[in-house]
Formats: sequence, structure tokens, C-alpha cells
Amino acid sequence: MSLQKQFRELAKPYYWINIVLSISYVVAKKLYPICTRLFKHRGEEMCELDSRETEILFFLLIVVMIRSRKTGSVTMVNYLSASFLYTKVANVILWAYSDFRYGIGFLLICVLVSIILPEPSYRGPEHITYFRNMQTFEEELVRDKRINWLICFYTVWNPSCVNFAPIFAELSAEYDLDNLKFGKVDIGRFPDVAQKYRISDSSFSRQLPTVILFKNGKEEERRPCGDARGKLQKFFFSTDNMRAEFGLNQLYKECVENPLKKSKQIITATAVNAAVKKTQ
Repeated sequence: MSLQKQFRELAKPYYWINIVLSISYVVAKKLYPICTRLFKHRGEEMCELDSRETEILFFLLIVVMIRSRKTGSVTMVNYLSASFLYTKVANVILWAYSDFRYGIGFLLICVLVSIILPEPSYRGPEHITYFRNMQTFEEELVRDKRINWLICFYTVWNPSCVNFAPIFAELSAEYDLDNLKFGKVDIGRFPDVAQKYRISDSSFSRQLPTVILFKNGKEEERRPCGDARGKLQKFFFSTDNMRAEFGLNQLYKECVENPLKKSKQIITATAVNAAVKKTQ
């Protein structure tokens, strides 16, 4: 996602309202007119962060950094989305630490905002086949082995899969051809698929999402993958990384140069339909 697109995304109410909530306590503490009204019961320290509040903020920073890396956040929007939950929880604790009533009020505001302003989902074009069962998936892979399939194995609850969804959708819209197709399998619903392709769907799994390129009906490449010792290598699912690791530009070029040839029956049927339309 380009920087311009990221700023357009951040202009949506969901992001800037959640940013305000995430920094609300620190801003209230540092703005003199506000802190003297809200924290006057704290005496001389009403406009200063004490040691306990500083510890909470420092711990929050560490948690956000760790979780952002684990969720594979590669853009500013991803980092913010991954951090909102933790920053708002920290703010609830901070507001409650100052005054229990403030904590309850802030929590109610967060709940109301989450109901009114859910996180924006990808609305752009996509050319993705969603496989609903193991049999359909296996049949499609071998139905025509000239077709290359890039398959994303995901779960709906995993943050890394959620972050990757718009990237995969954009790639499908850009590279889709008759002999280069994109598909997704929800291994949370179909664990037999996960078992066959050796993908863990546990809450601690580092294999979500997993993207596999199938050529001639067989696995050609996957990410993330293991090294020579079998240790899983971390992979950041950015647009550029996907293009580079799966050679999408070269694969697209090869598919364009070698298009699928329609059978004579299909060509004849198309010609007949065209002739019928002209006579009508």
C-alpha cells in the first residue's frame, strides 16, 4: 500500500477516533486546562504522570511492538490496527487508576465506538475463488493442470490473516488470468485441509496465513516455509514480498505468452451463440 493510500485510509473516522481514544489519557494529563479540571483530586501531581502511570505506558509500548511483529504488520495502517486494542485497554487502566468512574466511562465509550464504527474492510476488486470443502479444492487443482493456483490458507480470527486479506485481493485483481488463478481456504472451517498441507491452525501458530503456489496440480512454493533445519522462517506478507518470493511478474508473463487454448466444442458453441444474437 502506497503512502498516499495509507493516508487516505487513515482519514476514515474509525482510525482517527481510535487514535484519539488511544492517546486520550496522556493528552488529558498534559493539557493544562483539562488536567486541572479532571485530576484536581490528585493534588500537586494532577498534571504529571507518576511512576505507576509511566510503567503502564512503557509496558504498553513493549506489548504493541511485540504484537505488531507477530501479526506481520508492514504498513502504518496495520501497526495502528494491531495496537488499538492494547492502547485502549491501557487507557482504561490509566483512567480507572486515576478515578474508577473515569475508567467505567471510558470503557463504555470504547464499546459504543466499536459498535458504531467497526474496522473498515477491503472494498476493492478481487478475483478470488473461495473453496468450501476439501473435495472441491482437490478437484479444481487437477481439473486442468495448465492452471497455476496461488492459494491462501487462512482463519477469520487471526490478525495476520486479516491484515493480509486486502493485499491478496489486490494481487488477485492485478494478476488474474485464465491460467493464473487465486483461491482461499478457511482452515478454521476445514481442518482436514490444514492437516494434509501441514499447517497449524492453533492460536499460537506462526503459519497463518500460509500461501502456496501450485503448478501442474502440485505444490511448487510456499510461504512461510522451513529452513534446512526445519525451523519456520518468518515471512512478512507485503505486496512487494509476495511479488518477489513467488515470482509473480515472471509467472504472469509466462501465462500471458502461453494462454489456455479453448477446445473446438467451446469455440463452436461461442460462434453459434454469436450468430444467433446477430440474427435476433
